[in-house]
Amino acid sequence: MRNGLLKAQHSAKMAPNQGTAILYVKTGEDMKARTIVLILAMCLVAVAVCFASDPNMGTWKLNDGKSKLVPGAPQNSTVVYEAAVDMVKVTTDGTTGDGKPMHTEWTGKFDGKDYPLTGDPSADTRSYKKVNDHTMDINNKMGGKVVVTGRIVVAADGKSRTVTTTRTDSTGKKITNVAVFDKQ
Repeated sequence: MRNGLLKAQHSAKMAPNQGTAILYVKTGEDMKARTIVLILAMCLVAVAVCFASDPNMGTWKLNDGKSKLVPGAPQNSTVVYEAAVDMVKVTTDGTTGDGKPMHTEWTGKFDGKDYPLTGDPSADTRSYKKVNDHTMDINNKMGGKVVVTGRIVVAADGKSRTVTTTRTDSTGKKITNVAVFDKQ
C-alpha cells in the first residue's frame, strides 16, 4: 500500500455499444466480508446436517396402547425436537397430574447441563445428556433439586422412542412411567 491507499483488484469491462469502460473495484474488505458470509453459511449447513442425522429430531406422538402410565401423573401427548441455531428446542404438549393442559418449552444442548424450562409447574430446568446415538438421560429440577429422572431410547429403526421417567409423588412414593411415542 502506497500513500495510505487500499490495494484493490481492478477489472475493466466495456459497456455494450457504449465505447466507455466501467471499472469494477474489489477491495480486501469486500473479499473478507464475502469469506465470512461463506464460512457462516457453511457452518449453518453443517449444524443442520448434524441435527438432521439425530434420531431424536422431529415430532413424536404418544402411543397410549404401548405406554404404561400411572394415573394422575403428568404426561406428554406430543413432543417436538427442532434445531434452534446451535441448540435444540424441545416443545411438549400434554396434561398435568390433575388433567390440566400443559405446554412446555426448553432450548439447550444435549450436554448434561441445566437449561431453563418453561410451562412445567413442577420443574424450572431440564438437562439432556447423550449416552449414545439412540439414548439420552434426562433430569428435571426445581430450585436445583432433581424432581424427575429418565431415559429416552429411540428404536434402531427410528420410528419409535420409549421414555422411562421416575418421580416421587407428594406421599414420597416413587412413580415410574413408560411412555412410547411414534415418529410422525
